[in-house]
Amino acid sequence: MGQIEWAMWANEQALAAGLIMLTGGIVAVAGQFKGWYFAAYAIVAGVLVCLLEYPRSKRKKGSTMERCGQKYLTAVVKVFGPLTRNYYIRAILHAALAVPAGFLLSTILGTVCLGIASGIYLLAAVRGEEWRPIEQKPRERPHVGDTIKQPPSNPPPRPPADTRKKQPAEVGGQVNPIPVEAE
Repeated sequence: MGQIEWAMWANEQALAAGLIMLTGGIVAVAGQFKGWYFAAYAIVAGVLVCLLEYPRSKRKKGSTMERCGQKYLTAVVKVFGPLTRNYYIRAILHAALAVPAGFLLSTILGTVCLGIASGIYLLAAVRGEEWRPIEQKPRERPHVGDTIKQPPSNPPPRPPADTRKKQPAEVGGQVNPIPVEAE
């Protein structure tokens, strides 16, 4: 078995935590909870975490499924350079963003999830992982001459290869029992 890439787990956990924190903040602000300013903070922090975590990192081995529309946010994350690539910085950032949202009941679940994501990012950083963008490889279009090996010999419509009649030369010297006369 290969080694676990902890950053992939942390990415999914942090994205879910951002969505949970955003939802809890919206509920608290809409419900006019006591301490609604913590909820307003949770909305802003949840959006920030979701924007940072939406682009997936490229895996070391194998293929990585890119999220829909990820390439636009990948460009933004790449602009910030080592601040967003380094998982030590992400771990500290997520831990710091989680603390103020923990003072309100509706956002505490997002806080706990973000704290767990912070711990997983710390583990990924200790193991030497870092965020790498998924680069799109330009597709090479096959040349028409390379795709056609042998042009068809009989005109269309052609029956499938296994049901075609064998030609007299292929039969092994047998002659057609019904002679065909040319006019």
